[in-house]
Amino acid sequence: MNIIKQNISETSAQSNARLSAVFALVHTLDKNKPMDSAWVADRHFYSMSPSDKAFTQLLVKTVLRHLGQIDAIIGKLLERPLPSKSARVTHILRIGIAQLIWLRTPQHAAVHSAVEITKQIRMEKFSGLVNAVLKRVIAEGEAIIKPQDAARLNTPKWLWEVWSNAYGEENTRKIAEMHMTEPPLDITVKSDSESWAKELGGTAMPTGSVRLNDARNITHLKGFTDGSWWVQDMAATIPALLLGDVKDKRVIDFCAAPGGKTAQLAAKGAIVTAIEVSKERINVLKSNLNRLKLQADCINIDAGKYSPEFTVDAILLDAPCSSTGTARRHPDVVWHKPPADTERLKEIQHKLLNHALDILKDGGILVYAVCSLQPEEGEQQISRILSEREDISIVPVEPAMVGGLKEFITGRGEIRTLPFYFAEIGGMDGFYAVVLSKKGKMNEKDKNSSINPSG
Repeated sequence: MNIIKQNISETSAQSNARLSAVFALVHTLDKNKPMDSAWVADRHFYSMSPSDKAFTQLLVKTVLRHLGQIDAIIGKLLERPLPSKSARVTHILRIGIAQLIWLRTPQHAAVHSAVEITKQIRMEKFSGLVNAVLKRVIAEGEAIIKPQDAARLNTPKWLWEVWSNAYGEENTRKIAEMHMTEPPLDITVKSDSESWAKELGGTAMPTGSVRLNDARNITHLKGFTDGSWWVQDMAATIPALLLGDVKDKRVIDFCAAPGGKTAQLAAKGAIVTAIEVSKERINVLKSNLNRLKLQADCINIDAGKYSPEFTVDAILLDAPCSSTGTARRHPDVVWHKPPADTERLKEIQHKLLNHALDILKDGGILVYAVCSLQPEEGEQQISRILSEREDISIVPVEPAMVGGLKEFITGRGEIRTLPFYFAEIGGMDGFYAVVLSKKGKMNEKDKNSSINPSG
């Protein structure tokens, strides 16, 4: 069992952070919306202190990481299920159990606050039940969870089956176990990762990322204000690395926000056009580039409708996906992404991939990537496009392109990372990436300017 140490003050514990946590669980589990959008929708969240915000997010993420186990506890301790209209009471119980078992909140504080919240949301008729259930959790909770198969309980059945078919039962269990842990924070630096690792007390990773040992107050760390680095999971840096030497090349970054990959390309000297359909997200992208003092032409348009007026040397398509590879950081994705969502996303990805290949110059390079563990969105998507088009082929990834990490490379030369890689120091996101070359006749000028994918 993973016990999370709280660096949360008593002031935070006594605040309305738990009410916001209830709101976020309603938003995510009942309304089937992304967790991150709950913070935007909750006007009270932004009035909280930084420590209260951190406490709220910790509560929600802990519940979501252990949701199957928590609901099994509730099912064992309740004589009958709560009525559907009392969903918020269920969320209060979930938060209380998460605090008592995984966060080690003082027992009185966890129980008292749960009862008070029940009254605040005008569900006081359930306050006695909440009090009784949580007191039983104090007495019986550890004994209940001891025989639980945590990995299976905290993973939806359909995802367990898909991952088992793709990666095997043993690896699926490792994936699920990583999803129950709090991930470390990785940053991408413009240059000299070894020096920055020493400066910030972190670890230089083989692919060039720096993994921080203490991710609190990152905006106060050296290099943040002057734009020397940005937050980006190690796995998320790989697609841009696969484009090789992009200096002075015209590169399109499709679906670019929040801008980590755009920043990588710009920092390497590429002439980047960043495409993003969301007005809100493209504003975030521009803001991030301003802080980093990097240049890119940011265009607010649907990627599938964008046609450049210049010759495109390379394209990075980090396509919209189910995001199941990011469940360590976004534990909600496994609960509000139904199987049908993957089918819908597959078609969006296929259309974007075809469009991107159409506008890519002959002899150009395209990197297709998804932060998904679903083979339908990765390996199978590429098998489909290869069967439909004769003008493309896979450029096998060389180990040197990914820091010598041969285990990342599939038999076909693609990249597949899994969350339990580097498990001893916190794991990484699950990602799929492939380098595609567009065939065609090249004149001498194009031959001299084409990107070397292993450069």
